[in-house]
Amino acid sequence: MQTINDTTSQYRHDVLVQMTHDEEARQDFVRCFKLYLAQNVSPGNKKVFEDKVEPQLKASGKAQSLVEIDRLMKKQEYYQFWSSLQRCSQEMMWNSVQIPVQRQLPKLVEKASAAQAKPKLGSLKLNPDLKTPDYHTAIDIHCMPGGYHSEFCQDDVAAGAVYDRAVYVYAMGRMGPLNDDIGASTAKWLKENYPDFQPKRILDLGCTVGHSTLAWAEFYPEAEIYAIDVGAPVLRYAHARAESLGVKVHFIQMNAEFLDFPDDHFDVVNGSILIHETSKKAARNIFKECHRVLREGGVMLHGETPPYKDLPPYDAFMLDWDTRNNNEPFWRGSHLIDPFSDCVEAGFSKDKVFEILAPSAFEAKLSQRYTHVFQGGDFGGGGQWYVYGAWK
Repeated sequence: MQTINDTTSQYRHDVLVQMTHDEEARQDFVRCFKLYLAQNVSPGNKKVFEDKVEPQLKASGKAQSLVEIDRLMKKQEYYQFWSSLQRCSQEMMWNSVQIPVQRQLPKLVEKASAAQAKPKLGSLKLNPDLKTPDYHTAIDIHCMPGGYHSEFCQDDVAAGAVYDRAVYVYAMGRMGPLNDDIGASTAKWLKENYPDFQPKRILDLGCTVGHSTLAWAEFYPEAEIYAIDVGAPVLRYAHARAESLGVKVHFIQMNAEFLDFPDDHFDVVNGSILIHETSKKAARNIFKECHRVLREGGVMLHGETPPYKDLPPYDAFMLDWDTRNNNEPFWRGSHLIDPFSDCVEAGFSKDKVFEILAPSAFEAKLSQRYTHVFQGGDFGGGGQWYVYGAWK
């Protein structure tokens, strides 16, 4: 049984950055720091809310809205203290991973370039003329230096290498040794609930380094797997990673708002934690494109964290921390999406739209001591994933 007591259990592959003893120790400190904040510091915010903020809301007669809770909690010194430490833990995490990646970057580029030059299984198609959307270039999404798209050398893979390792540290191992729990949980739910559904072509949107993509290949090994992203550095890394792990995937640099695929082409179109990094306008475009490229009888799926409508106001406020403090400007909007109205607008029938909670494919294997660890706007640890979508 895997635990999350260390940072050494991430599955090794050819382009995973290798740490020295001191680099590993630094990352483990960040993991322990995050765990301490989540288990020992963050709960104090609830007491501050109940003792100081909730009485003010009741006295004023105002509803416990996210905006009102935010306005009052931001004045509380304890919340300021926790929030500052939480932001520091994010910056420490990125720094702890950047250093070993920078040290090994020439070697990582060499390995990825070799995989691209002589692919054994899948393929990689880049588009140097593709414009990265403004909603990615305006800020460093979730404080990741340079985001997914920035390149600092020829054939750069740094963004992919940093992301792959940092996700494992951030999630404290709760996404599994391959960081694939969102995709694996969604694919597992689909296979178990629709055993007769046998997709021939699957498209993974906003694949980054292919964490969720490879999970789909595991559950549907006979299907052709395609994966797209706007960032060339993450795609180069994703391709090399998939080749190293022996999984056939066709990676293409493409904007999910404008898919370069024919109508009725895919049986499944999936997005894992994609929508919260796109604008409202972009999300609507993506839903329409999903409908267009799906065949009749195909399904669109988007895995995210729970919508605010299903949470108590205080919990929604805490989950919304990323919107205010972690360079996630679209986080709140994505949690306020009404899948039924947005999917119908995209062309799906209302009676074919659904929302489900997919049980975590990995977390049940962990020690019960660690399930339900919550850190601000985190995306792991609840034992299930919120998935919405529609059948065409």
